[in-house]
Parts: sequence; C-alpha cells; structure tokens
Amino acid sequence: MGRSVVRQGSRPVFMDIKVTTTNHSTLDRLDREPLAFGNIFSDHMLIRRWHEGQWGAAEIRPRQPIPMDPTTLALHYGQTVFEGMKAYRGVSDGRLRLFRPEQNAKRLANSCERLAIPAVATDDFVECVKAMVRTEQAWVPRARGESLYIRPLIFATEEHIAVRAAVDYLFVIVTAPVAPYFSAEAKALRLKAEPRYTRAVPGGTGFAKTAGNYAATLKPMAAAAAEGFDQILWLDANEHNYAEEAGQMNIFFRIGDEVVTPELSGTILPGVTRDSVIQLLKDWGIPVSERKVSIAELQQAADEGELKEMFGAGTAAVVAPIQSVEHLGREIRVTPDPNGSLTQRLLDTILGIQFGEVEDHHGWALEVGQ
Repeated sequence: MGRSVVRQGSRPVFMDIKVTTTNHSTLDRLDREPLAFGNIFSDHMLIRRWHEGQWGAAEIRPRQPIPMDPTTLALHYGQTVFEGMKAYRGVSDGRLRLFRPEQNAKRLANSCERLAIPAVATDDFVECVKAMVRTEQAWVPRARGESLYIRPLIFATEEHIAVRAAVDYLFVIVTAPVAPYFSAEAKALRLKAEPRYTRAVPGGTGFAKTAGNYAATLKPMAAAAAEGFDQILWLDANEHNYAEEAGQMNIFFRIGDEVVTPELSGTILPGVTRDSVIQLLKDWGIPVSERKVSIAELQQAADEGELKEMFGAGTAAVVAPIQSVEHLGREIRVTPDPNGSLTQRLLDTILGIQFGEVEDHHGWALEVGQ
C-alpha cells in the first residue's frame, strides 16, 4: 500500500493507493530491444473508477487488458480524454523528476469539462502520477534525452448506446520508456501546409486532448508523409490561411527580432512546453507575441530573409527545428541566423531543467521521491 499526501486547503489528507506488483516483469526487454517511442510498455498500470458520482480508490496493478463490452459508450461517442507527460532521471544525481505536472492536471480537467467527463482533482492527479513513477522507477531510462512517457487516460465505461454523457468512467495511467521523438541526427522538419483538411473548428474540441482530434488527422498526415513531408502545418478552418499547429506540436516563428506563436483561440492545444517556451523567451528579454500568423506573412518574411527560425514545441518532441513549409507548391524556408540558434538554446534549457542540470528558476521540476 502506498500512502501519498493530498492537500485540501491547508489540511493534509492521506491518499491510499494499493500497489500489487507483477511476478512476471518484462524489464529485460530494455536490454534486448532497441528503444523507440511507444514500442515498449512498463509492467503496471494505475486504475481508478468513477461510479455513483464519485472517484473511488486508486490502485496500481500489473498491466493487463481491460474487459470492455461492445456497448461501452466511449466506443460509440468518443467520450475519452488523455494527457502526455514524462518522468526524467537525472544523469548526474539519479533523481526522478516530473515537469510541471500540475499543468497537465489542469489541462486534463479542461478537456474533461468539454467532453462532459468528471475531472480528477489536481492534487489527486499529481499523486497518482508520482505513485506510478515510483512503482515503475526501474523503467525510467538512464541516458540523457530518454525518459519514461506517462499516458493518463479517462474514458466512459458505462454499457449503453443512448447519446448522452456516461455515468461510469475509468481513469488509467500507463507508462512507456521512450527514446527522443526525433533522433539527434534527424534533419530539421519539412512541413506541408494542409489546404483541405482541418484539425479543429471554432467552438469545437481543438483545445482539448481528446481522441477524435487525433483520428481526424491520420489520413492527411499519411498523405503528407507519402509526399515526403515530416509533418503537417494545420491551418485555420475558416480561411485556411493562418497557421495553427505543426503536427502534434505547437508552432513558433522567429521573424526578425520577434518570436511569434499562434494565439490560443479554442482551436489550439495549450501546450505545457509552449507555455514554458514563452516564459523562457520573456526571461531572456526576447520579444514574443501570441497572435494570428498568416501564410502570406510567413512567405513575405522568408522572401525578405527575416524568417530566421521555425520550430515545434511539445512533450514528445520537446523543441524541434523546422526548415521549410510548402504551401500550394511554393516553399517557405528559413534563413538561419549566423549568431546562433534560438531553437537549440530552448531545447538545451528545457532538457537541462528536466534532467536537473540547470537552475530551475520557476520551480517547474517536481522530484518524485522514493
């Protein structure tokens, strides 16, 4: 039994999490198989049920299939939300850290609200994640850049086919040791600005981390990959003229002396890494703005040699350079700054905080403890 402290106001409340460990660990796969992203999963999972209007006790048990009736509501109407985050092992001190987990908790709660799903309290969420990482600490890689990816998930489990919100839900956490999403040898990305398909519409679920948002991207992403592109630049639904996201990442443009990123207008995921990049740029005195960015503005900046950098930011990729965007057969390319790469500086700083190598001025890294 694991005991975690959860605070309600100023009063500490103890959260008991039952832990049942496996007798058949597959940890040796890390020695036998190359580590990629999402190809190996750890031994355990955390589950917690919502029933009769409240969340029950959390439990960690050996990872196993979840029995599911064909009438389970999540299968029919997409009532499912999830998060993506990581645990990091310091190379020099061996300590396990999370990066701004309370932000993931808040974003999951916002996704829940949009999908009519009961949210997990922020303190509960963080303590459940910490308990999972402690249980799976042997699975946290030791190489810098590698990490333990954490996937919290909530979905409707009620057996019914009426079009309405379910009354029963399951909160699950699984983890996977992962290599960097893009290898150190990977070239800067080539993006295709998608002229037809739309990721999200105003008033929809674009800001939520829900399965349907990703399902709708699979066909156009496969088509772009077949044309030789690495990712898609998603454009707005109304005019197909304004940049929104780069694949599953938020996107940034360095135009002249300013860094610009699309504003959060309800169609863009509010990324934790996005927010961290904005804060670091402000710390460094670099002008940064959140506003609409049109294809025409990018093309003009590129033509004038003022488009110095483009990069994506997200939990999986951290910060990834983008070399070009193709829009209707015309390529928009960056003109690298001879004074150095802001993309690389951001990547080094964020990784440094996550792995405990640089000073954490904002208190973003949370040690998991034993």
